[in-house]
Amino acid sequence: MLNKHPHWRKLLILPPVALGILVLMLMAGNKQSPVKAERGEPTKLVRIIETPQLELIPVAEGYGSIQPARVWSAVAEVSGRIVELHPRLRDGEIISQGSLLLRIDPADYALNLAQAEAELAELEVEQANAEASLSIEQRSQKIAQREFERITKLAAKGTASQSDVDDAERNLLNSRNAVQNVTNSLALIPTKRKVLEAKQTQAGRDLQNTSVYAPFNLRVANMGIEVDQFVGKGEMLLEGDAVDRVEVIARFPMSSLRRLFIGREKTAITADILEGNLAQFVAFQPRVRLDMGTTIAEWEAEFVRFSDNVDPETRTMGVVVAVDKPFEKVIPGLRPPLSKGMFVQVNLQGKPQPERIVLPRSAIRDGVVYLADEQNRLRRQPVEILFSQGEISIVAKGVEAGQKVVVSDLVPAVSGMLLQTIPDEAMAQAIKNAARGKL
Repeated sequence: MLNKHPHWRKLLILPPVALGILVLMLMAGNKQSPVKAERGEPTKLVRIIETPQLELIPVAEGYGSIQPARVWSAVAEVSGRIVELHPRLRDGEIISQGSLLLRIDPADYALNLAQAEAELAELEVEQANAEASLSIEQRSQKIAQREFERITKLAAKGTASQSDVDDAERNLLNSRNAVQNVTNSLALIPTKRKVLEAKQTQAGRDLQNTSVYAPFNLRVANMGIEVDQFVGKGEMLLEGDAVDRVEVIARFPMSSLRRLFIGREKTAITADILEGNLAQFVAFQPRVRLDMGTTIAEWEAEFVRFSDNVDPETRTMGVVVAVDKPFEKVIPGLRPPLSKGMFVQVNLQGKPQPERIVLPRSAIRDGVVYLADEQNRLRRQPVEILFSQGEISIVAKGVEAGQKVVVSDLVPAVSGMLLQTIPDEAMAQAIKNAARGKL
């Protein structure tokens, strides 16, 4: 029947269409009008620290080479053939104080000493003989004096001739001359003794100088002699470097040394300080450091003196520091012996400076720091830098303790921009460590 009425099929489409239109009308009626979104002020997330006021230990860094505190040069004081050497007398060997290093043939010098001693003994005999002769001549003079007086009395009575008087007088004069000669000989004996004693002393010294001993604990250097080698007087034999104490002449920029004395400008430097109390006055605490690649070896040192000149090319001042008994401070694998020529770093710590405003150097941009004010808005603040050391700068003016300093890189940095701040605890701790002198 449906085939007979095709118009009824077209009417079946109308209910679904009507239903769809009804649904659309209901959706349109329940739809809310769009809400207009309000745009807020943009913020920038930054890291900050509160400006610390710390006790600062000023530090200066310099570099130099290790050298012995004492260098001994063994020079031959006598000539001769070397007959004995210490069994370990080679470059680099360490020999203890008082050890025999070498001996030059002493035979000729022993003979010279024996001859001087024999001459002194001969002089003692000569003096004894002269004293005995003087006693005899003095007795003879007394006899001649009495004889002259007797003959003179007889001549006055007419019983002796004038020739007898003259002979008696001549005998008296000869006796006086003999006494005077012996007296003169005795007077020369002290001078002869001094000459012979000096000769004996020199012979003894020459004999003693044939043996060379280590004057202190030393490391042998520049060894250039062998057994049976002939050496002349004044010839260099070897050198010995002291091992009980080493020194470093480290070069420091003048600006680095200056910050160690900031705050002490009014202290008067007297002659007593310059002559003996300089180390106490400067109050440096030096440390010697050696970079070993994977670790840093350190030694406590002692300030000794300033060098006598300023390097005209680098404008650096030399500071001499010393380390005592470096070989006793060796730790295998961690701290090697301080050997001559080793290039090291020297850190000088000065007197603590209280209440310093300390900031990271990276937070200072062309003399300006970025502050977060009470409303967390950016403010550019000019500052005056007293000095910088390592990764920190010490501020003289411009920032007060407790202000919030931006340590993040801001690009762009617009004054007044709103900030979202996060405290940087790691940076704050790093500043504290650096202020304690831990570079």
